[in-house]
Amino acid sequence: MLLSSTSKRFDSIGQLLTMTMIFIFVLALTYFATKLTAGLQKGRLAGSNVELLDTVKIAPAKYIQVVRIGSRYFSYVVCKDTVTLLGEVTEDDIAAPGREEKAVQTASINFKEIFDRLRKQQ
Repeated sequence: MLLSSTSKRFDSIGQLLTMTMIFIFVLALTYFATKLTAGLQKGRLAGSNVELLDTVKIAPAKYIQVVRIGSRYFSYVVCKDTVTLLGEVTEDDIAAPGREEKAVQTASINFKEIFDRLRKQQ
């Protein structure tokens, strides 16, 4: 009786370890497959004359996109079933996405000031 329960316990531990190893193998396989796919996709797009610069969601399943095609810039509305050209955009109208805003935000935030304000409120 005691031998039977000990044997079942070892079988359960063995099954747990086997399932854990299979799970780790599947995770590793998924990781490397994703890295390979991303590398191939990146290499395919590297020499492309089409570059997506910015996307803004304006409604569910509707986006405005700014695209560089060659040396010209265009804005499009992308919906579920259609793509509509809004017009051509000049290079002067296009700002680097978020660079100016981030610089202003990081310069105006001082952790010491925030911490002092929080201490005074308590």
